[in-house]
Amino acid sequence: MGQSDLMSTAEDFADQFLRLTKQYLPHVARLCLISTFLEDGIRMWFQWSEQRDYIDATWNCGYFLASIFVFINLFGQLSGCILVLSRNFVQYACFGLFGIIALQTVAYSILWDLKFLMRNLALGGGLLLLLAESRSEGKSMFAGVPTMRESSPKQYMQLGGRVLLVLMFMTLLHFDASFFSILQNIVGTALIILVAVGFKTKLAALTLVIWLFAINIYFNAFWTIPAYKPMHDFLKYDFFQTMSVIGGLLLVVALGPGGVSMDEKKKEW
Repeated sequence: MGQSDLMSTAEDFADQFLRLTKQYLPHVARLCLISTFLEDGIRMWFQWSEQRDYIDATWNCGYFLASIFVFINLFGQLSGCILVLSRNFVQYACFGLFGIIALQTVAYSILWDLKFLMRNLALGGGLLLLLAESRSEGKSMFAGVPTMRESSPKQYMQLGGRVLLVLMFMTLLHFDASFFSILQNIVGTALIILVAVGFKTKLAALTLVIWLFAINIYFNAFWTIPAYKPMHDFLKYDFFQTMSVIGGLLLVVALGPGGVSMDEKKKEW
């Protein structure tokens, strides 16, 4: 009975939070989600020569092709962010940002680094949720394809986005014997499973937002490291990628889990 009361109180808090922030939450979510693209696009401008030289040295492609790569990253990310924030051609912006993720995954050899690959996939999950949010219920990007009952491409995008988002948390698990790590792993794993299957989704996603934000501020405090040290850029990259995943989770809080979820199926039982 006590556990039931505690869960009910927590759900009431989540509902109250959503009611108070429903006008602003989607805007905050979108800003957080595109923050890593915005930061990376600006970095391409200020580190043009370094990025060009790195790509040239890695792929031996020459200055011209390396410069084209940097330009595509700079223009693609900044223009995508502007379109998302202005709510214009959001679907095209999402597809463009998907392309940037794929391009960087190959160019920076992220494909062979499991941790960074999982984080890029989580970032793609956030974009899937943004793509779903930009779509109206009555329209489909797959015209002519039959759907079953109320399940639409939008709802499958929400499912895919939720599942991909949880990959970020898998990179945060620590496999050691300390009590705090064990507790963090158990609680974190339970929450990501709830988000993935869509059970108590808004409460679980909001809890993950709070947890991930605290971890991000504590572990990725790049502003405490001098800018000339390599660790500064590394922590800054991690910080904004994590903020993008937080943005995706905030979209889950704002939009709900979608039709392909246990929360939705409970209404039919």
